[in-house]
Amino acid sequence: MPGRPLIGLTLDCEEPGHYSNMPWYAIRQNYMSSIVDAGGLPVAISHETGLSGAYVKALDGVVVTGGAFDIDPALFGASTRHESVTTKERRTRFEWAVTEGALQRDRPVFGICGGQQLLNVVLGGTLIQHIPDSVPDCLAHEQEGPRTRAGHTVTVRENTLLHDIVSVTELPVNSAHHQAADAVGDGVAINAVASDGVIEGIEHTGYRFCLGVQWHPEYAISEGDRHLFRAFVEACRG
Repeated sequence: MPGRPLIGLTLDCEEPGHYSNMPWYAIRQNYMSSIVDAGGLPVAISHETGLSGAYVKALDGVVVTGGAFDIDPALFGASTRHESVTTKERRTRFEWAVTEGALQRDRPVFGICGGQQLLNVVLGGTLIQHIPDSVPDCLAHEQEGPRTRAGHTVTVRENTLLHDIVSVTELPVNSAHHQAADAVGDGVAINAVASDGVIEGIEHTGYRFCLGVQWHPEYAISEGDRHLFRAFVEACRG
């Protein structure tokens, strides 16, 4: 049996309170179990920007996870900041460094929800800062129901890596975000969109595996979600 590729997953971080009276890291178990089920060996990577190069050298691939925070709009050239924007500067600084380092070494990168947004900015794109204020008649991208159920569907564009992986042109997805990719950088392809036009997935074929989705496939609400993790882990074997 071939060995399991070592996959680094980024962590959320919180200030003292609730769980601990000291600053603490967190990650949901389903991120880890999705990697295990797909054949990988997951490890959590802490926000040590100075060690991002060492992490990338040791890892076979990186998952940039989601979280209830936003990227500083200044990082994609915005001159204004929506009142809803909240940031976690140390986390973003580390995730940027580890993503950029992984791409430079052509290590597979999988961005999930906020991780896709960061990936889009690292690749030269911009973000919609608050969907309800920017997209007329938008869907409820912050769905009311639990993430174990679909909030809406996305159209998967043909002739993309995402389509090759999921083998369908429509996927049910859960939805928990108020921002989304806006402009995309050179070489970046949009691989999925919602019915209101919001970008739901991006990829860059100039790398071995560089793909982001706006939903949370770690909840595995469709077979396509499971295929995404399997394809990512398989790419990490290369």
